Amino acid sequence: MVLGLGPTEILLIFVVIVLLFGATKLPELARSMGQSMGEFKVGQIEAEKKYENMKSQVNPPAQNADDIALTRAQRMAKNLNIDIKGKSDEQLLAEIEKKLAEQEVGAKK
Repeated sequence: MVLGLGPTEILLIFVVIVLLFGATKLPELARSMGQSMGEFKVGQIEAEKKYENMKSQVNPPAQNADDIALTRAQRMAKNLNIDIKGKSDEQLLAEIEKKLAEQEVGAKK
């Protein structure tokens, strides 16, 4: 269904509004409508953020099948671009400490 409001209909609606509310109340009415629309938009944005937050909590980011079987030390080493093949967790932890120390020294320079 299409509403075909022409200039005559719009003018008639405006005249009825002026008669109902009075010319002095129109600016106040328009201001309160604008504030209501602004509050509605803020509420809509907050609701969308909450929805996205809840959605991300329910569906955590997918992990590779290889990453699931890794130990914590192996994941940390992999994130630091350390080769993990054939190394024990103790060896990886030593390399992680060394890499972090190097990064700390580099950051101080």
